[in-house]
Amino acid sequence: MSRIVVALLWLLHWLPLSVQAPIGRAIGHLLYWLIPPRRKVTLTNLRLCFPELSEGERRALAKEHFALAGRSLVERGLAWFAPAERIRRLVRIDREALLRQLVDARQPVILLTPHFLGLDLGGTRMAISFDCVSIYARQKDAVIDRWLFHGRSRFGSQQLLRRDESVRASIKAMKEIRPFYYLPDMDNGPNESVFVPFFGVPAATLAALPRLARLGGAVVVPCVTRMLPGGQGYVVELGDPWPDFPGPDVETDARRMNAFLEERIRTMPAQYYWVHRRFKTRPPGEPKVY
Repeated sequence: MSRIVVALLWLLHWLPLSVQAPIGRAIGHLLYWLIPPRRKVTLTNLRLCFPELSEGERRALAKEHFALAGRSLVERGLAWFAPAERIRRLVRIDREALLRQLVDARQPVILLTPHFLGLDLGGTRMAISFDCVSIYARQKDAVIDRWLFHGRSRFGSQQLLRRDESVRASIKAMKEIRPFYYLPDMDNGPNESVFVPFFGVPAATLAALPRLARLGGAVVVPCVTRMLPGGQGYVVELGDPWPDFPGPDVETDARRMNAFLEERIRTMPAQYYWVHRRFKTRPPGEPKVY
């Protein structure tokens, strides 16, 4: 089955993005009805994070999220198969000169990259311009694993680290002036996490970002990929380096990260990765939400 999926992505990647987009949206609408467990997770997340919305508004937001997730699935074929020049045309890096200036100054950089649906194509576009380091989680399906690895490593000289590799490997790569494409906003359990609010709900939040910044002497640069409507492509939005980071304590830094994430999510709420069980780890004594 996975080989069929890869073959379909290869076929679809030849189409203009304006044609791929509605195909992906149609697949996403279908998946909304075909995957009840993920639909339930998405609606639960939206209920917790957007209590001010009506049930109908949250359901409409969930449907739009699945439509965009379908787009991101179909358009992943571009990351795996399209030539660099086509990806350059479709994915623009906003303020690329800012990151180039930091790299040329040999300043270690952590690209704070939240789980928005465009992050794979955003990462591929970054890899065309910069030799980066990122964390790679092996997939259970060997075929998908091979193509994901290929897509993330086929341009430039990228370094992909396994989740079980030490912090030392990440620090070493950053000090070699490889921007670290870092995704720290998922629930990875209680280990090395602190409970801080995410849309007002206590969420197990990784505390590794300030530690990595401190050990690597790195600045944190926000890096958010935004999907544009239809065939307009994507834009990777780079923000200013965070001043005074790390702060006085880990909890303050985790709160700052979540506050930044909330602000960006509110600008494009359907594009965040809501199918993830963001609140699966609960504070002691609190009931499960899923």
